[in-house]
Amino acid sequence: MKLNERHLMQLAAVLDGGGVSEGAGLLGLTQPAVSRSLAMLEARVGEPLFVKGRRPLQATPLGAQLAAQGRAIITASRRASDAVQGFVKGTSGVVRIGGVPFFMDAIISRMIATFQNTESEITFEQSYLNLPEIVAALQGKQIDLGIVPIGTLDLGPSFDFTEILPGRNVVTCRPDHPLLLKRRLQAQDFVTYPWVAPLPGSPLMSDLQMILMSIGMSDLNIRYSGGSLMSVVHYLAETNALAVLPFSVVFAQRRENKITVLPYDIPQPNRSLGILRLKAGPQSPAADRFAGYVVTAFEELKHVIKRHENAVVWGS
Repeated sequence: MKLNERHLMQLAAVLDGGGVSEGAGLLGLTQPAVSRSLAMLEARVGEPLFVKGRRPLQATPLGAQLAAQGRAIITASRRASDAVQGFVKGTSGVVRIGGVPFFMDAIISRMIATFQNTESEITFEQSYLNLPEIVAALQGKQIDLGIVPIGTLDLGPSFDFTEILPGRNVVTCRPDHPLLLKRRLQAQDFVTYPWVAPLPGSPLMSDLQMILMSIGMSDLNIRYSGGSLMSVVHYLAETNALAVLPFSVVFAQRRENKITVLPYDIPQPNRSLGILRLKAGPQSPAADRFAGYVVTAFEELKHVIKRHENAVVWGS
């Protein structure tokens, strides 16, 4: 036997309101319309739904069971309505975000956490991806936005890139590294100590090669590679190794006091960190909301980073 869900909802509203008029008011319907629906429901089940002569209305055992199902339908309907409204407003839903590992770990993951402190109904699915993988994932509708450093590369009219932070790399080491005691650093000082290699596919790898060329060296003593940001930080903190990292990543680790900037001015890439998205196709309102949050957060953050950068006495 198939019952009309609207009739069950009206039955629940009438019992919860204490009368037909009250129940109709709860649902925004007229009293005659609700009365007809209840009569049709009683005819359909072939049993009375209310105890005769009772005021306020009292359900029969069958009426109570059907009303419970009606309440469940009302609750599900309201939740569905809330979900739609939340999705449209960007206050609920899923944001699928891909980004380069070190930036995601040092900066973006913290922004996700602070964003969710006020937008608790939004869920994030994060992936570690470099630029080629981000482009492919965006085209395949596997992610909503990418956080990636991009240089002069033209990705074509189908992509939109919003810069959030100019690129700057630095050589990093532990705070008590012997090189920090030298009054004037020389290029040959770099070959004296071991190095940490950037992640495969990372733009930092090409930056490291550019640094080697600028100081007239062909190779470095690579002693550690393939680690996450935390493993690289811990490795640098326990050794005399050096590594090339974005200045913003080192800045984000400043409170830990495990790594610091080696004040040697190195060649800088023509590249900026930003948000990459597809222009065409349906957009996720929650992703739009988070992207706006990131842009606003970086407006303040990049000025703080710049002040920190200007406080470093750079050598050459």
